[in-house]
Order: sequence, then C-alpha cells, then structure tokens
Amino acid sequence: MSTTPLPRTDAERSAAAHAHCRASVQRHEAELVELSRSIHAEPELAFAEHRSAAKVAALLARHGFTVRTPVADLDTALVAEAGSGELVVGICAEYDALPEVGHACGHNVIAAAGVGAALALAEIADDLGVTVRLIGTPAEETGGGKVLMLECGVFDDVALAMMVHPGRAEVCRPTSLAITDLEVRYTGREAHAAAAPELGRNAADALTVAQVAIGLLRQHLEPRQMVHGIVTAGGAAPNIIPAHTAAVYNLRAAEARSVQRLENRIRACFEAGATATGCEHEVVRISPVYAELSPDGWLSEAYRRAITELGREPLDRGEEQGQVIGSTDMGNVTQALPAIHPMIAVDCGDAVNHQAEFAAACATPAADRAVLDGAVAMAWTAVAAALDGAQRDRLLATVRDRSGRS
Repeated sequence: MSTTPLPRTDAERSAAAHAHCRASVQRHEAELVELSRSIHAEPELAFAEHRSAAKVAALLARHGFTVRTPVADLDTALVAEAGSGELVVGICAEYDALPEVGHACGHNVIAAAGVGAALALAEIADDLGVTVRLIGTPAEETGGGKVLMLECGVFDDVALAMMVHPGRAEVCRPTSLAITDLEVRYTGREAHAAAAPELGRNAADALTVAQVAIGLLRQHLEPRQMVHGIVTAGGAAPNIIPAHTAAVYNLRAAEARSVQRLENRIRACFEAGATATGCEHEVVRISPVYAELSPDGWLSEAYRRAITELGREPLDRGEEQGQVIGSTDMGNVTQALPAIHPMIAVDCGDAVNHQAEFAAACATPAADRAVLDGAVAMAWTAVAAALDGAQRDRLLATVRDRSGRS
C-alpha cells in the first residue's frame, strides 16, 4: 500500500485528496463490485457470517491492512487498520442477511462501500494524519454486534464513525427508532385434547391471551411506539394440549426511554396470559437494546456536500424529518461518538427493505453504483473532517472526553 503526499495549501490538499479518493475507488471498482456480489450470493445470518467476514478480511489484507479477527469475542467481527494518525476514522461494515429473503437490507452494499472508503483513505492516511479502521460488525439484524463491540472497547479511540445503507431514497440524516426484542415462552401441561382436556394447561391459550392483551393495548400506545411479533412455537398436534409455546416481539419507540415504558406494559400482557391459563412463563431479551440514531450534524452536512458533488440528489432537510428507517445498532454508536448513517438510493422500484424484491435490487448495476458512490462520499467526508482544523480538534476532544484524558 503506497502513501501519496498531498499539496501543502488547504484548498490544494482538499482537491488533491478528493481526486485521489475517487481515482482509488475507480481503480478498485472490479474488486469492490465482486465483493458486494459475492456476499450477496452467499447470505449468512447473524453471528454466522463466516464467509462474508473472511472475504472482507482477505481483500483488505491483500492491500496491506493489518487485520484482526475475531474481535470482542465475536467470531465474525473484525478490525482492519492502515495508517498511524491520531484521528481514528471508523468505517462500519455490515454483512449479515435476513432469514428467507437473504440480503434484502443490502448489507452486501454496506460492506463493499465501507471497504472501498477504507482503501481510498489508506493511501493518503499518513498525509491526512489519520488511522483508517474498517470495523466488521456482525449481527445488525438481530444480536446487536455494534453494541457488543462498543462494550468491549472497539470504538473507544474512534474519533468519527460512518457507514452508508442502501434504501429507496437519498437521505443524509435519517431517523430511526429505538428497539428491543423479547421472546416469551409459556410452559403448561400436556393432556389428550378430547379424552382429558381438564388435566391440561394450555400454553397456546396463554399466548392467545397475551396477543389479545397486546392488541387491546395498541390504542394506548405513545406516538411512534410500535409492537409486532411472530409465534415461533405453537404446539405439536391438535389432539395434544400444547405444553410449550413461544413468540418473539419487537418493541420500538422514538427513543430508548419510551421503549422501556413500552416494555413494562408488554411484559404485563405476557404475564396476563400466564395468569389466565395457569401456565408458567419466562421472558428473554434476545438482543441488546438498540438506541435511536443521533447523527453528527457537521459530518452529516459534509456527507451531503460529498454525495451531491457525485451527482446524487439527497432529500432536503425538511423532507428528511419523515424518513424513519426502522432500527439499527448504529444508533448506539451515534449516541456514543460522532457518527453518521446516511441512506444511499438504489433503483428498487416499489420495493422496500426486507422484501425479496429489494434483495434482488441489491445485486444490480444500480447497487454497484451505490457501492462506488458510497465509498467515495464516505472518504470525502473523512477528508473534510481531517483537513478542517476546528472539526479535527472537536473530534479528537470527544475521544479525550470519553477516555477521561485531559
């Protein structure tokens, strides 16, 4: 990996860095598109993204990055670094897929765009005074890989973090909902459904009571609170009183405190099912709580300038207010340090994320273009932060504040 010196004046350095990053991404275009398409072709679920993580690690190692894996006790997490500057730029790569519909959230695009940005920045890292850190973050769809990596210190010295996420629209500063996911398990007693039903304790009825209670609760939900779930175990045969049932529910709200209030009420609904039927129950939290996005304003505007310069047309700031993208563990990162999670548009027709049609759209020329544009825009955003003295000082100060250093 070579290091390219930049001119000395601020304006010349910025222009030269922009040109270099764009040229680097163009030079690596075939590798980046192949990475995106290859991850897309072999979808892997949360914490089992072994092939995807290996592909990301191998490409970066081939270009001179120092790669560590596993990280944070997660087999499919990785950290790849280049450069040695004080300003640590974290670029998050996701690569987990969804059950049944594969890469219907476009994490293959996220991973490849992140790798492209890292490659572009690495070549001028020393001149920018940055360390480029590609952070491979598993289990975004469920499991909270970024939350676990935050807790293990992977982001402790990161001054700014970023990623781009494919979607229907170009949104520089999207809104997300906080989320927690709960599994409720009911235990009753089997009995012959016809010969001795009075001896049973019907766990399916317990779940039905809980579902009715949740349905009645909906009229009292706070604005932007949401509850949705599926039954994952409902009994073995109609002539056996079900002794074991289970369901998984997502609870969402505008912010984490509202999620906690909602959780208290949903747990009461679960308990009602057990009380009404004489069953036992337990509630298990599946993933860490995902916080709502709180993107950094300055970095968001730097990204807006970058993506606009590339010919894309992001929604204006007023239109962005209504763009809720679901939930993401990147929210926790944005709560902890300056970070952004913009959406980059792919041509998907009427499809939306988590539909099979959107998965198909994430392996098309439009998705390939999103990989390349997303890589350049993130690299340019990092360049802007590195070369702006006031912003560089601000970002480094946040690291010192988090660590308690003076």
